[in-house]
Amino acid sequence: MKTNKVMITCALCGGGTTRKQSAYLPLTPEEQAIDAVKAVKAGASIIHVHFRDENGLNTMETDRAVETTNAIRAALRAENLDAVINLTSSGTKFPEDMRLAHLPILKPELCSYDPGTLNWANSYVFLNTPPFLERLGLLTQELDIKPELEIFDAGMIGNVEYYYKKGFLKGPLHYQLVLGVPGGMPGTVESIAYLSGKLPKDATWSITGIGKAHMPCLLGGLAAGCDGLRVGLEDNVNLYKGVPATNEQLVQQAVQIAKMAGREIATAAEAREILGVTKKVD
Repeated sequence: MKTNKVMITCALCGGGTTRKQSAYLPLTPEEQAIDAVKAVKAGASIIHVHFRDENGLNTMETDRAVETTNAIRAALRAENLDAVINLTSSGTKFPEDMRLAHLPILKPELCSYDPGTLNWANSYVFLNTPPFLERLGLLTQELDIKPELEIFDAGMIGNVEYYYKKGFLKGPLHYQLVLGVPGGMPGTVESIAYLSGKLPKDATWSITGIGKAHMPCLLGGLAAGCDGLRVGLEDNVNLYKGVPATNEQLVQQAVQIAKMAGREIATAAEAREILGVTKKVD
């Protein structure tokens, strides 16, 4: 569904950002819940959630996923707020079963779907095997969860086409361009123009840039007619160069710039309409 509304996603913490990089990084379920409330009040309609263990490290342990997501949902409910919940399925170092186990329990509206493998920053293999992608695609259809197709490189668009043609994914598709990761495509206007031109006409798409690519991708995405903007401490820790940001401030900044570009900010209900999803958990 094409509209003048733009969806703002807040990616609260990711799996790799550390407190050394940002003193404002929410790690515990309670901290993530507080930041989710602030982000939604600031204008976010989608909350993208990763899970951290008691030591603040990335985890896909099911109990922690449930605890974190339920804390966020409860905090939003307590404030009479609404948001589309988007849960990660990423986690190269974790067993594939663990990467999927929380989805049938939590039944989010969205979950991440990483359609390919990447040498992430030339430091480790961001592994997403064909059997895993087939399993995840079928599971999302069984549970009525919309996959958010995380595009780090151009070849991943071709992979999506393959899994769609084979029936592991169904349309209309929703893409999340994630640019500026070393090993993937740079966060430039050239990348945005190329990738956005390769997407299906009935697809929706959002964009984020990692680190210094954050603002170029935000501005370039709006110029190219994106359906969504993703911001948050998962991707970028500064409001401006040398000025540390909170998740709330990053959402506020995106809202202000989107409005300057003539776009209206989508509510959670409007985001569901754009994405073609329904709220399954109160």
